[in-house]
Amino acid sequence: MTRDRYSLVAIVLHWLIAAAIVFQLILGWRGHGLRTTLEGFSLIQLHKSVGVTILALSLARLAWRLTHRPPPEPETLAPWERRLAVATHWGFYVIMIGLPLSGWVVVSTSKITIPTLLYGVVPWPHVPGLAELAAPAKSAWNLVAYGVHKSLAWTAWGLLALHVAGALKHQLFSRDEPVLARMAPGAKAGRWLEPRLVAILLAAGAITTTGFLVSPPVPVSRLAPAAAPVAALTPATATPAPVAAPTVPGEPSRWAVAPGSTLGFATAFSGTPIEGRFQRWRADIVFDPDALDRSNVRVEIEVASADTGDSQRDEVLPSGDWFDAASHPKAVFAARRFRKTGTDRYVAEGELTLRGATKPLRLPFTLKIDGDTARLTGVTSLDRTAFGVGQGEWTNTDQIPAKVTISVDLTARRR
Repeated sequence: MTRDRYSLVAIVLHWLIAAAIVFQLILGWRGHGLRTTLEGFSLIQLHKSVGVTILALSLARLAWRLTHRPPPEPETLAPWERRLAVATHWGFYVIMIGLPLSGWVVVSTSKITIPTLLYGVVPWPHVPGLAELAAPAKSAWNLVAYGVHKSLAWTAWGLLALHVAGALKHQLFSRDEPVLARMAPGAKAGRWLEPRLVAILLAAGAITTTGFLVSPPVPVSRLAPAAAPVAALTPATATPAPVAAPTVPGEPSRWAVAPGSTLGFATAFSGTPIEGRFQRWRADIVFDPDALDRSNVRVEIEVASADTGDSQRDEVLPSGDWFDAASHPKAVFAARRFRKTGTDRYVAEGELTLRGATKPLRLPFTLKIDGDTARLTGVTSLDRTAFGVGQGEWTNTDQIPAKVTISVDLTARRR
């Protein structure tokens, strides 16, 4: 390292971190304002990825700083300028390391357990031990970490303004204080149209513009095109019902659900359609169009098997804010009343138990029986809020509507 400027490693790390911090602050501001939308979700995911990148770069920069002496300050600097420079320098290290760490704690203690995938590819864990804390302790950690994170973000803006103002003061008004040249080798102090300064300002403008315009892809269902009906979802495998005793003559037939049958659902997030299915479910079906009064159906669904085609979203659905699979692992639909409403058309009237709440549910369906094979398709809807699906900020139906469409498309064979 020469004595009049920083080493190449220090210079590269300095500008990479500076660019990332500006970009990151803008992402955080945008994501906070859109936090209950799919766009906000995607921005926050990118924000987390950039934060981890800044943490890694900052630790590398700190290690380099502790093992390599920086060039001396210009001798003409006043004592107060030297003290302010040192304070700003170490203040940035607090920001560069403290912001990502406090954000990591916020994510690890959030009520909404959203996993972190760095740039949508590399899984990033929660802070060990924090995600498993009891709710009161977890909430306290989250509150403190969020306060620290927010305060450091505002402090970062202040330090950036102070740092830039100091650099411009020395570059534009002090010919004998080549401060900019220490990080931009070759820059001439006192020159207003310094090419390196112009390049830095243009790069800063480009980074700022990118921060405001970047639009990461939002998570959408990969199970089917967004506009496709739920019945068109790729078939899931229903768990076959246990083998039953042979059907007694004159009694309704027992039916076994065939592989390829689907139990799907559809909703939306900020107007963007979301479709999914349950991968694990079983159905006990006793049914005969000529013996509706003796027919009955019981469907058990493992709510943790909900699959929308987006792994991050699917890890959230079993949580306490949504299905609460830990306390209520299964949803159950039981129907004992059936009505014929037209040719091959029926209505099953029963009750759905979901997340500990039991409510009436009607399922209109079409049934066609060909020998020992039956094909059933049906669509109904329910109010998710009536079952407590969506807690905290998700009780609001502005972003995710209360109405959820449920569909079934199954083939069954007579036993």
